[in-house]
Amino acid sequence: MRKIVAGLFISLDGVYEAPDQWHFPYFNDEMGAAVGGQMQNSDTMLLGRVTYEEFAGYWPDHADDPEIGAFMNDTPKLVVSNTLTSLDWKNSTLVTGDVTGQLTAIKAQPGKNIGVTGSGTLVRSLIEDGVLDELHLLVHPIAVGKGKNLWSDLKGTVPLELVSSEKFSTGVLYNIYRPAPAQAESTES
Repeated sequence: MRKIVAGLFISLDGVYEAPDQWHFPYFNDEMGAAVGGQMQNSDTMLLGRVTYEEFAGYWPDHADDPEIGAFMNDTPKLVVSNTLTSLDWKNSTLVTGDVTGQLTAIKAQPGKNIGVTGSGTLVRSLIEDGVLDELHLLVHPIAVGKGKNLWSDLKGTVPLELVSSEKFSTGVLYNIYRPAPAQAESTES
């Protein structure tokens, strides 16, 4: 069975928005290897509307990084949106309606991981709906103070299990989480 694996650049205070304004001083070969590993382990991209529009506006015309450009352009893309009606970027398929049901069916098909890049609102929704299998957070040692926060507006608590953690030389923590096993409720007799 395939897994849906999300990777996010995130600040200490949970902000994932506009990493171009705070992320780059921390990017190094260690982080490049972590991001590259996520790409190598996936054969499908899952994107929210905003990330899709940003990527579709940039990658088709940029061959400045042939390896990443080829991955971005040639990899099948599933785009979750309630507002888009058509997609222009090649290899893109719109996912609407029963998103959880459709993604569950896609996960049952053969293949590698389904990778989510960016798309924090979608990631939060996948966590709440129980279809996200792994959450790879590259936690930057900076508090941004404003912007979209991964953990704001949650519908309830989200128990996660830390699978692994690695500290990069820049102070970035590469933490991998998965949903915590259901905890048995204890009752007193």
